[in-house]
Amino acid sequence: MPKFSRRGWSLIVLMAVVGLAGCSSMASDPPGRKVETTENTITPGWFGGYLDVTILPGLRLEESPPPGKVTTLLAFVTSDPARPCEPSWGGFYDLDRASEKLSLDAQVEAFRKAGNDVAVSFGGQRGTELAASCTDPDALVNAYTTVITRYGINTVDLDVEGPSASDRAAATRRATAVARLQAARAPDSPLRVWLTLPVSRNGLTSAAVTSVETMLEAGVELSGINIMTMNFGPLAPGISMRDTAVGAAEATHRTLSALYAKANRPIDDAALWNRIGLTPMIGVNDVQSNVFTLEDAKELSSFALDRGIGRMSMWSLNRDTACNPAAQGQTHSSVASDCSGVAQEQGMFAKVLGSALSNQP
Repeated sequence: MPKFSRRGWSLIVLMAVVGLAGCSSMASDPPGRKVETTENTITPGWFGGYLDVTILPGLRLEESPPPGKVTTLLAFVTSDPARPCEPSWGGFYDLDRASEKLSLDAQVEAFRKAGNDVAVSFGGQRGTELAASCTDPDALVNAYTTVITRYGINTVDLDVEGPSASDRAAATRRATAVARLQAARAPDSPLRVWLTLPVSRNGLTSAAVTSVETMLEAGVELSGINIMTMNFGPLAPGISMRDTAVGAAEATHRTLSALYAKANRPIDDAALWNRIGLTPMIGVNDVQSNVFTLEDAKELSSFALDRGIGRMSMWSLNRDTACNPAAQGQTHSSVASDCSGVAQEQGMFAKVLGSALSNQP
């Protein structure tokens, strides 16, 4: 996801006070069940926006949802800068400190009591995903398990981008760990796994292809591949962000079809569309000539419904409000972490993008 959204530079100093335990190893998993392949299963599409929990002052979970019950993706769990096998929120807070300073555990509990749910996203552009820094296989499984258990989650999102995305060794460690996590789950409580990957106008990047290949080779049952339809660069006259996102999605569909066939796990067209997610960056993108408007959102939502897309997300719930021109750096032509840069009512992008989809994975 975009680099600006990992908090202001003034908060970097917090990294020095994050106290985390060192890498610990984990006993070998007991013989797990074989993950049942359900490649051609069609499930209802769902909407879930990303919430960057490290932005201060920031949006709280209860302030973020559009009307109805929702599943919000908490972003981002990364490797601690000093202890590579320990999970942290953005490199700033270990899990205990996030509970203390951000009230994150209490927020999740209250959010669920209101009928909502959360998923957790690992990685992102700015931080280092755990598999890229933690080379001990047992400690890596333990790191993922710690987060999954702490927040009681059934859906994980692996946002693989940045320099580590082309690291095949890291991709293999990640895939192997995720396969172990899925195999250790009870049959009635599967772990749903989404890969969130960068795309160009021509579909998945080569690094993104590597991420998919290694997951399939490891036998991971992917709930889907979520593509970041954002920051495409200069667009030709008359070409909208919706048009470019649709082109990237169609190219991704073709590539995934070939990858599943190559892995001897063929999947039909409709089921494959159901395994694709779309995540635009609302409003002004990091490439500031790329502006994803509310009209783009309406049209992309219609495309998603027509094709049977499995998931719609957005970056981010923090930004789903108009900027305050009086605030420094929040003009309609700038990129901010807490507003979209376009004229809108608060929460409108989430309302539009989520209007045609379920709110539970």
